[in-house]
Amino acid sequence: MQNNLLQDAPRRVVVVNPTGRYASAQVAAMRAAGTRLVAGIAPGRGGTSQYGLPLLDDLSQLDEPADAAVLYTPPEGVLDAVRGAIAARIPLIVAAAEYVPVQDSLKAAQEARAAGCWLVGPNTLGLCIPGRTLLGSIAPEFCHPGAVALLCRSGTLTLALARLLTEAGIGQSAVIHMGGDLVIGRNPHEYLPMLAADPGTRAVLYCGELGGDKEYALAEALPTLGKPLVALVMGRHAPPGTRMGHAGALAGAERETAAAKLAALAGAGAIAVARPEDAVAALAGL
Repeated sequence: MQNNLLQDAPRRVVVVNPTGRYASAQVAAMRAAGTRLVAGIAPGRGGTSQYGLPLLDDLSQLDEPADAAVLYTPPEGVLDAVRGAIAARIPLIVAAAEYVPVQDSLKAAQEARAAGCWLVGPNTLGLCIPGRTLLGSIAPEFCHPGAVALLCRSGTLTLALARLLTEAGIGQSAVIHMGGDLVIGRNPHEYLPMLAADPGTRAVLYCGELGGDKEYALAEALPTLGKPLVALVMGRHAPPGTRMGHAGALAGAERETAAAKLAALAGAGAIAVARPEDAVAALAGL
């Protein structure tokens, strides 16, 4: 991701596959939130427009490079769409689709990282810089400008926590849904340098969940943040070995349980809390 994303929102955003019912609604929401959409990529419809948004057949037809792309491509087309955005040298890519094949997600993540592109998702609501830009499907009315960065693995909890923070008078510097799948473009610890360097972010709220081991890399990197991090890991009461929601939420080994992860984060210096309401209270007290 661009190092200055939190200060300098993308100025030229393209939407790939913007014409479906869901994507059309999100295009309207992004424009209403102030996102500068310059084109939609809709093969076979180039030269036309949708609600004033110019449509192109291919990313190569852009008159100037884009600095962000939001992909509403179906799951089986995500890998090709990510590769197209990489070829177009688009530095920030948001892939919304659920149910992307794991091997495709792995290849997309590896290729984006190798090219220096920042991939958010797959299976993501995207990100919102409150008051400035929306890339994806986070409800901007749930967000409010402020100094807490919300970093979340669950889409539902991204929305719920943003709303709780706003209702408590705690604004956000960024609201980011990293993606709910086991394999995502960038893992939680990779966001820390950006948040550490942002003078407008004074604290971080991280919301993880059972399954996988992403929280252990986050715990290792936590000392580099230099700012308070409140940690919430959902799924403390999930039955062992039971899939909860999606591919990223399945506790197999003991270290994949919510309790073990929360303990690791607390040991690394995070302010560990059990419930969303406790997270809001902890942030209010900082």
